[in-house]
Amino acid sequence: MKIELVYFGRPREHLKMSRETADVPAETSTLADLLAWLRLRGDIWAQELADSRVRCAINQEFAGLPAAINENDEVAIFSPISGG
Repeated sequence: MKIELVYFGRPREHLKMSRETADVPAETSTLADLLAWLRLRGDIWAQELADSRVRCAINQEFAGLPAAINENDEVAIFSPISGG
């Protein structure tokens, strides 16, 4: 299944990429699955894409980790927004 990944904020800076097209395994059906699969790429990926360190959107709508992903979706991965 092909999806478009877009990185913003800290993940973009530390992973040194802003976007990629990924061919994810068929069993990758949720955002949680996707993040787990991406973390298999190695240390910096595991560190930067820990569930508690990122937020996600699917097709420009905020989504939680149980959200389903589908062929040709755009998944944005970004740092949690903080403010005061």
